[in-house]
Amino acid sequence: YLAEMGQGTRSEIKKLIRSGRVMVDGETVKKPELKIDETTQKVSLDGKQIGYAKKEYYMLHKPAGVISATKDDRDKTVLDLITDKKRNDLFPVGRLDKDTEGLLILTNDGAMAHRLLSPKFHVEKTYLVQLNIPVSEEDVIRMKEGVDIGEKRLTKPAEMKILAEKECLLTITEGKFHQVKRMFHQLGKEVVYLKRVEMAGIRLGDSLEKGQWRQLTEKEIEKLKEQADGKKEILCSEERKNTGNLSDMG
Repeated sequence: YLAEMGQGTRSEIKKLIRSGRVMVDGETVKKPELKIDETTQKVSLDGKQIGYAKKEYYMLHKPAGVISATKDDRDKTVLDLITDKKRNDLFPVGRLDKDTEGLLILTNDGAMAHRLLSPKFHVEKTYLVQLNIPVSEEDVIRMKEGVDIGEKRLTKPAEMKILAEKECLLTITEGKFHQVKRMFHQLGKEVVYLKRVEMAGIRLGDSLEKGQWRQLTEKEIEKLKEQADGKKEILCSEERKNTGNLSDMG
């Protein structure tokens, strides 16, 4: 229980218990092997109650300079920013490059994360992109047709919306290495700023400053689970039937 809640390694916690610093339902315990019911019993360490959470879901506004990893010897990780987490087994759902900002979801729900990252579920990810030279309607068409980024197949069709002369929103359904940057590079443009603003129907919004985080709401968690259960895949399958020539539409 205490290890899962991030209170230390198992060996460290055994020492804490044997030194009398842990209580269960108000009584000091000194046996690490004690079985407890996490749904009804109250566990405290040094007088502070340690609540239990089986699954946790967080939204983080990732700043540039922080890496999407659980541990790193040189750089600060996204997990270092979640200071009030209960679990010690959280991980980011997918990755954002070190210089990329924006929405990152962190959880310990491995099954859901795996499905959200699976190509067959067509989970949409939307990025705010700023470029070194102007974008055009021709770029919009190229993105929708798929772009050759040096792999076996073209990228899946992406939706691009022009916001300003050198700024746009790009929605993709894949997660290839440096994909957005590579796609624009093939169009003769270089990305100078990149920020993910939405993933799987979850929007970053304006409430979180860079480096801030919050727990996902029940409604947001339900939306993620719907995507992970394949409802998005069914929708895309129906869309392909109706459009005919978009056989690889994401």
